[in-house]
Amino acid sequence: MSAQVDISRDEHVQILRLARPEKMNALTGDMYNALSDAIESGDRDGAVAVHLICGSPGVFSAGNDIADFLATAKGTGGLGTEVLRFIQLLPVIQKPLVAAVDGKAIGIGTTMLFHCDLVYATPNSTFATPFLDLGLVPEAASSLLMPRVMGYVRAFEMLVLGDPFSADRAREAGFVNQVVASDDLMATALHAAHRLAAKPPEALDIARRLLRGDASGVSERVSEEAGYFKQRLTSPEAREAFEAFFQKRPPNFRR
Repeated sequence: MSAQVDISRDEHVQILRLARPEKMNALTGDMYNALSDAIESGDRDGAVAVHLICGSPGVFSAGNDIADFLATAKGTGGLGTEVLRFIQLLPVIQKPLVAAVDGKAIGIGTTMLFHCDLVYATPNSTFATPFLDLGLVPEAASSLLMPRVMGYVRAFEMLVLGDPFSADRAREAGFVNQVVASDDLMATALHAAHRLAAKPPEALDIARRLLRGDASGVSERVSEEAGYFKQRLTSPEAREAFEAFFQKRPPNFRR
């Protein structure tokens, strides 16, 4: 387990807490692996009924660490197997996944929510997927799931135009269940998780599979996006975007 992901239990609920607040919970390879390990072991463990993922107070996740992207753009890194493992796991998680979001949810911090069964957020939460601005493309099957949940025009606004969504806008768009006060967030999410854990497990599993449908199409889109994403990471556009980010200047894609 990574020291930057805290794994704990609250009765039959496994809590996965991102714990890298000094970097806004930007995900590293070790953190991706820790999340995947915990989810896979929890899916196998009969004592775990529900997974609950949360961040630190005031920040959910800033997404993938940009330093890793820049290393790839310069030829010193790659699209890590840890990232691929996590996003390929999302469509096939066997037990309900609940999210408690407080603060910024950027990139994978937003796209993972479309694989959750329940999402709770605080009023100060914001959701953004700035892939295009970084010279990249959507990931984690967001190009499939976001139009399905939100409709094409809102998905295009978020994924391509790059506009952030407030918590209320996210609830209206259909990927947040409820907006609650920061002080009530964990209690609300845990209450829902415990309600799920108290359901008949076999009936819960069947109902969830019926509602979610065949995961193969989602998994195929994950792989298709990953192929494009890997190509884009080494593109001149991506390198310019990453360097501009660290140099705190506007990128110039036309030179």
